[in-house]
Amino acid sequence: MTEAMHQVLIVEDEPAIRTVLKVLLEAEHYRVIEAENAMRAEIESRSHKPDLLLLDLGLPDADGLAIIRRVRAWSPVPIIVLSARTQEEQKIAALDAGADDYVAKPFSAAELLARVRAALRRNVRASERTGPLRLGEVRIDLQMRAASGTHGPIHLTPLEYRVLEALARNLGAIVTQQQLIREVWGPERLGDTRGLRVCIMNLRAKVEADPRKPRYLLTEAGLGYRLLAEDGAPA
Repeated sequence: MTEAMHQVLIVEDEPAIRTVLKVLLEAEHYRVIEAENAMRAEIESRSHKPDLLLLDLGLPDADGLAIIRRVRAWSPVPIIVLSARTQEEQKIAALDAGADDYVAKPFSAAELLARVRAALRRNVRASERTGPLRLGEVRIDLQMRAASGTHGPIHLTPLEYRVLEALARNLGAIVTQQQLIREVWGPERLGDTRGLRVCIMNLRAKVEADPRKPRYLLTEAGLGYRLLAEDGAPA
């Protein structure tokens, strides 16, 4: 997919900032959709299915975190937060809600465009390599955010899907703890391995026939984790 085919949704209540972002993106041949509040953001994201969201957290009708959670409930679209909120806990909250990146205002145009390109590249690679997974009797469609087993649908949280996506991009290979934490929680949480261990434990309880003897979501002692799958995945 070329940049000319990418569609970006700007969610920003300040008209002047929307205009600046629109000019920057269109100069790089992106197609731009605009939303001035949370309500329009949800409508535009569902109707246009953009390739990337640029999202301000301080919207007049809802907090941007709510938008992230709503979008993450049905789409893995990359989300880059643009916000004047610079405290560490605010950045962590956005990343934990499902944002892929966080850019503080005022921002550098060159840096922002580089982060947009990087997010789109990661998403293209993910879509190429994260098709439906079969883990024994469990089938997981990462694109549709749906999972099912012998007893029907399986509920996975947005965080659990993101961990699976990161592992599926490297199917059969070891993914280090630090790499997983960086991709899923963000670089600010690199020292926190407990959240990752809890997430892996919960995932095993949902997708493994015997979580105590996992066959698909494996721990590589001292290194990280490896995801195996049926249908030709590495053994």
